[in-house]
Amino acid sequence: MLTVIYGLLGLSIVVLIHELGHFIAARSLGIEVEAFSIGMGPKLLGFTRGGTEWRISAFPLGGYCRMKGEEGFKQAVERKLAHIPAEKGSFYGEAAWKRIIVLLAGPTFNLILASILFGIVAFVGLRIETLPNRIVLASDYPSLSGQAGGSEPSPAQVGGLETGDWILAIDETPVEDYSDLQDMVSVNAQKDMVFKVERSGTRLSLLIRPKLDKESGQGLIGVYAWADPLVASVAPGSSAAIAGIKSGDYILEILGKPVEHSIDVSAILAEKPERASIKVRRDNEIIDLSLVLSYEADTSPLGISFATITKEEKSPSIGAAFAQGWAESFETIGLSLKGLGMLFRGVNLFKAISGPARITYLIGSATQASISSSGSGGFSYILSFLAFLSVSLFIMNLLPIPALDGGQIILSLAEIIKRKPLLTTTIYRFQTVGVTMILLLFFIATFSDILFFSGR
Repeated sequence: MLTVIYGLLGLSIVVLIHELGHFIAARSLGIEVEAFSIGMGPKLLGFTRGGTEWRISAFPLGGYCRMKGEEGFKQAVERKLAHIPAEKGSFYGEAAWKRIIVLLAGPTFNLILASILFGIVAFVGLRIETLPNRIVLASDYPSLSGQAGGSEPSPAQVGGLETGDWILAIDETPVEDYSDLQDMVSVNAQKDMVFKVERSGTRLSLLIRPKLDKESGQGLIGVYAWADPLVASVAPGSSAAIAGIKSGDYILEILGKPVEHSIDVSAILAEKPERASIKVRRDNEIIDLSLVLSYEADTSPLGISFATITKEEKSPSIGAAFAQGWAESFETIGLSLKGLGMLFRGVNLFKAISGPARITYLIGSATQASISSSGSGGFSYILSFLAFLSVSLFIMNLLPIPALDGGQIILSLAEIIKRKPLLTTTIYRFQTVGVTMILLLFFIATFSDILFFSGR
């Protein structure tokens, strides 16, 4: 229930800011707003002030801003009028350039919101748990990666990377940790990249071309992060706790097999032994312990976590923070547009597109997880998530799809070019195409949500 509440709240905030942009622009340009609703569906309660009915509706998902004259289009179609009635103070009664400003205001408010949220996060600071910039080849562990014999070599293999390599830079951009590596690779699928690598004291330059993962739309090269098998924490009541493993222990062997990193541990446990001998180093002492393992879903068989690197990203001043917020908003726009381009390169649409239910769940889950793990400090992650969602809404609404803001802007521009109102039939056909496209997108998103919640 908390997940749903958090998710609906987050999604509603982003949508309401969008509608608030339309409202402020419309009122400023003399267009009357008949209703502004928090939520959708039947009205629960409301009041009228300043010529606008302010209401709370039944379904707590976003909201809407209804301007005077929106019913005029419907009436024009029903009465087969050549043009939409241009009533004073109505949306269609104002000049086309005014309508464009009103249409642009919603997405613009989303962009402003994203920049503010990114700026707050930059000023407050964001703590990221990551791992060193050292890699383990997935191909060395086919039982974990599913890369069985005869599979196509990974980009890491083709490019000459080896387990234990340190990734120092990619295309002259320094790589300080594994999160940097992920960020650079994920958005550069099918692009040649020069990796600066350190291997046993020798520096190499290798050409790597990340492959496109058609399930996620991201670039992958086929590596894991190298995490030293240093125990950071032990879950109470877990197999490790019962066996006597403690925080600070360094795992040397499991079942007599040497352990160099956390992937070795995962590979050994992938065979699901019921019991296992384990050798750890505690301070200067080597200790032999015995484990009784259980393999419950979504839990670690050992019940331990390994040491990570904590880095904090924080701007030195308020001015720098909000400058960074604007920069990050436009960077996110670029990444999002690149992601949209991936949809036309064979990406699985049912995995890459999310509907309202899944977005609500993701917002709620991220919120709950952030609060549970970091308390009030987790709000930086929540604000970042909402900022990304706000940028997505900015982009989506400006797409040249009829029925969205972008499609309406095209109609208004056409009216400016023709220097006369468009025919009702022209607008109707354009909108019919738009509704068809929206319904198709809704079907894909809904089916994607069904697959997601069914675990497929």
